Amino acid sequence: RMWSNQKDSHIKAYERWGKIKGTSLRYTGRDGNPEVIKKPKFSENLRFFFRYQVGHMYLRYFLWNFVGRQNDVEGHGGIENGNWLSGYGFIDNSRLGTQTDLPPSKQNAARNTFFALPLVLGLIGLFFHANRNYKDSVIVALLFIMTGFAILIYLNQYPFQPRERDYAYTGSFYAFAIWIGIGAISLIELASKYVDRRISAIGVTLICLFLVPGIMAQQGWDDHNRSGKYAARDFAANYLNSCAPNAILITNGDNDTFPLWYAQEVEGIRTDVRVVNFMLSSGDWYVHQLGRKIYDSDPLPFTLKPEQYNKGVNNVVPYLEDQMFKTRKIEDLDLFIDYIASDNLRTKHPYDKSINTFPTKHVKLIVDSAKVVANGIVPERLADKIEPEIRWNITTNYLYKNDLMLLDFLATNDWSRPLYFANPGSVDHIFNINEYCHLEGFVYKFMPVKAENYIRGLGGLSIDESYDIMMNKCAWGNLADPAVTIDRESYRNSVIPKQNLMRLAQGLAGEKKFDSAVAVVEKVKEIFPNEKISFDRYMIPFVEVYYQAGEVVKGNELMDQIISNLEEDLDYYNSQQSSIKTYFAEDKQTTISILYAMKQISDEYFQEEMSAKIDSILEYQFQFLDMFEN
Repeated sequence: RMWSNQKDSHIKAYERWGKIKGTSLRYTGRDGNPEVIKKPKFSENLRFFFRYQVGHMYLRYFLWNFVGRQNDVEGHGGIENGNWLSGYGFIDNSRLGTQTDLPPSKQNAARNTFFALPLVLGLIGLFFHANRNYKDSVIVALLFIMTGFAILIYLNQYPFQPRERDYAYTGSFYAFAIWIGIGAISLIELASKYVDRRISAIGVTLICLFLVPGIMAQQGWDDHNRSGKYAARDFAANYLNSCAPNAILITNGDNDTFPLWYAQEVEGIRTDVRVVNFMLSSGDWYVHQLGRKIYDSDPLPFTLKPEQYNKGVNNVVPYLEDQMFKTRKIEDLDLFIDYIASDNLRTKHPYDKSINTFPTKHVKLIVDSAKVVANGIVPERLADKIEPEIRWNITTNYLYKNDLMLLDFLATNDWSRPLYFANPGSVDHIFNINEYCHLEGFVYKFMPVKAENYIRGLGGLSIDESYDIMMNKCAWGNLADPAVTIDRESYRNSVIPKQNLMRLAQGLAGEKKFDSAVAVVEKVKEIFPNEKISFDRYMIPFVEVYYQAGEVVKGNELMDQIISNLEEDLDYYNSQQSSIKTYFAEDKQTTISILYAMKQISDEYFQEEMSAKIDSILEYQFQFLDMFEN
């Protein structure tokens, strides 16, 4: 059952879930050197199967649906997130910690307690069905097993799945729901022995409706209700509206892309922008689509012919150093692409002439300064900072079809259309140009200008453009509305714009534009209020912006809210029994470290009352520390 070596984390998780000691096994690795590996025993394979694949990846989901759910945060075996929850303290508290008086950081709309009533009614129905009509019950049982445990065995899931996989077993849950309905019938028959059948039918039906679907609807309504929430559409529009006319926007995966396509296809928002899913462009069909006009967006220009992107062609282009190419120091990207596109046998792989190769890892893109200004890629105010060329190194030994597509476009586009990235780090292996990527609103614009306010891995920041976009052109999905629930995806998607707004506020404060910086902080508090997204450590930079701008009162108010949230977390950790305290020990140490950092900020800006308050909290918490660590 343990097969994935994609990541070290998978191997470590196999060891944890299977409690693996294994047996040592010597073998010859791919490099020809002998290695010693740990081979799991059959019993350890079974332990992993039952603990992780059956328990965590099926029974946990089953109990979500018929017992209750802790929250909608992905669970990886810890007690804090993604577990089933009954609603009975004597069952839940010993497993998950005290479930009453949860601090704001642990409150979640997807916390649903069904008190196991659907499970009990379903089990009653199962036994009644088996006794009343055994053959029919076997049919339902087969449906239950084949859409549940059989799929579980077939999928053979590795740890740290990218998302919860409960949807894979929906058929199994539907099958159990049949027994819930039959359970109601069995109770009607039982009650009919004591009262009139008509009265028992009406009474039991009403009671069952109230106790099972009624409670499930009441508990699950808020986290399933989507009315009034437009985060997916609005955030998608924000990405599109951050781009210049006729732009190319490179996105990374499904979640980055599909909302943007919806906004264009259904809402007609910014149909001039071509959204390019970098992952999908590893498929020939998708690259061919890029070569056609879509909506108001012209085709992407390519040097390679369409047939050179066909299925089975240029799926992988290996690196093979060409001495003549190297000697001539021809590193221009357009010549690099011409080399791959060439029919010359000298450019092919020596052992298979059907395979193209690329000759160098050192590449440069020549810049036409007049053209980039004329086409609006670089604003006139930055014209004197345009670089004559951009150089970078390709860090991989193989170019896949999507890598080739992007390099081909860069060479052939020749600065005709502006290029943006949702996340420039996703193409670092072939196009490591972070310092030429400038954050503008929600996206990063690629310009032949060294970025200002540069942060390694996050690119630079165009302050004026970002301020105009974020403050005047963005919508925020109604997330501040008390009637709108912030689900897990909306919460995660709010992190990126909040980070962008933080960089913007800091950049404005650095330029002494304090009124604008304060306006940005106020915007953050308005669109992501503490009541909806609990203020945490990531709000601390906004406190500093307030202090730098001389808005001491507002800074202290925000500081006080953050401290209050952290203090509630600490009180929650202190209230737990010893085994649960051990689990939260690292969280408590982190929280105390954050308080120390906040005290340093208070001292730096001479906020004596705030410093004294933090000192008092720390002194109080220290009395629990030794007991907590023990």
